Amino acid sequence: MTGKVYLVGAGPGDAKLITVKGLECVQKADVLVYDRLASPRLLKWMKPGGQKIYVGKLPDRHTMKQEEINQLLVDLALEGKTVVRLKGGDPTIFGRVGEEAELLRRHGILYEIVPGVTSAISVPAYAGIPVTHRDMASSLSIITGHESPDKLDHSIHWDKVTNATGTLIFLMGVAKIGYISAQLIKHGRPPETPVALVRWGTRADQETLTGTLADIEAKVKAADFQSPAVIVVGEVVLQREQLMWAEALPLFGKRIVVTRARSQASELVNRIEELGGEPYEFPVIETRMPEGDRQRADIAAALAALEEYDYVFFTSVNGVEFFWRHLAELKVDVRRLHRACIGAVGPATAAALAQRGLMAEELPGHFQAEGLLEAFGPRLQPGQKVLLPRGDLAREWLADKLRELGLEVTEVDTYETVVTGEDDIELLKLLEEKRIHAVTFTSSSTVRNFISILRRMGLEDPLPLLAGVKIACIGPVTEQTAVEAGLTPGLLPGEATIEGLVQELCRWNESTRLR
Repeated sequence: MTGKVYLVGAGPGDAKLITVKGLECVQKADVLVYDRLASPRLLKWMKPGGQKIYVGKLPDRHTMKQEEINQLLVDLALEGKTVVRLKGGDPTIFGRVGEEAELLRRHGILYEIVPGVTSAISVPAYAGIPVTHRDMASSLSIITGHESPDKLDHSIHWDKVTNATGTLIFLMGVAKIGYISAQLIKHGRPPETPVALVRWGTRADQETLTGTLADIEAKVKAADFQSPAVIVVGEVVLQREQLMWAEALPLFGKRIVVTRARSQASELVNRIEELGGEPYEFPVIETRMPEGDRQRADIAAALAALEEYDYVFFTSVNGVEFFWRHLAELKVDVRRLHRACIGAVGPATAAALAQRGLMAEELPGHFQAEGLLEAFGPRLQPGQKVLLPRGDLAREWLADKLRELGLEVTEVDTYETVVTGEDDIELLKLLEEKRIHAVTFTSSSTVRNFISILRRMGLEDPLPLLAGVKIACIGPVTEQTAVEAGLTPGLLPGEATIEGLVQELCRWNESTRLR
């Protein structure tokens, strides 16, 4: 049975600017054919086992010719696969979608064109430039700049285009900026006409250069301003001084790796995005129910004796969530905990308990096991029974200290932490290109697994690749693990919470701006 091809616009770069329908296509694709203008984060939304094929073009080389891409789509569809051709911006604006669709039609292959947010409008908007303005420009033209001067003269009627609309948008024209400016001046645009070039708009690498038709070529050369960029010509460029907003966000310009398990990463990812940063999800751990018979038996025995415990100490949100999964699986009524004092390490753990109707009696000032013992210390008496539901990699410090005080401690590994199975070549590219600015670690296991996965991807020594990357650790235990791994932690929040980590990242970015 023949498959189907979706020709999808990925938007300008910010992963969340893809359309709802475009995202749905990515999620159901058997094969994703993409280029460098599509956000790598979109690849994370593919279903497990989906195939990724990179066909993007770089300024100095063509990875795959357009004719080969067209044929690839046909071949994949004839294999019965659901194929998504993911193209930067909108596929119908200089995206050569017509050529791809025509060959699919000739082979009788079903296809859909899914429009995307074009960079011609969205990239200037992220630079604070509206492409139209009631007092400055009521119309715009979108023009290709990715041709040789001879081809530009053949495809562009400069005498008509130059003054046809208030705003001119050139896509992919950085290398030809001098020629473009000269033609516009020659055909009637004043030399003092404002010009802006916005590079990698909507991404962490966003950079804006402004000038006039008379001096923009010299400024581009002096700044070594490279493609890809959108060129805006017209009075609307003057609006940037009043309207630029993305640059003002606290984490603007920073691409930050999030190593938490995907099931837990949303809070950190969302906060980074809200504050103008670009999160790059690279989950290095997965949490799962224990699979061993011995672990299962230990959990069942511990839950069968819930009414006997004087204390139950939860040291993480995972500990809470998996504890409840075991309660449900074994059909144990949580009300059997009626005589136990409930302790939680950190506000997130306490909130997870509160959502389930259990209120932690005391919240330690220090969001680690040491703080919990400090809070409960005066009340702990020899002979009392304590239950510690936690992960298989949890530190033994708390259990050891409780036993030293004479308490009977039952430890149960309610979940296992394992290394994720997926490599990420895109991350290696970004690290090699020095386009990763920070890596966040929220536990010791994220540190160890991060280094382990980089080695698994072929890096014998990952540390040189991380030189210059800011290492942010949620707490001192994680920081110590990073040091032991050979990293140099640079950010440690005063409060060991996700929000504390985010605020520390903001302070760091602000300090780099002031230099």
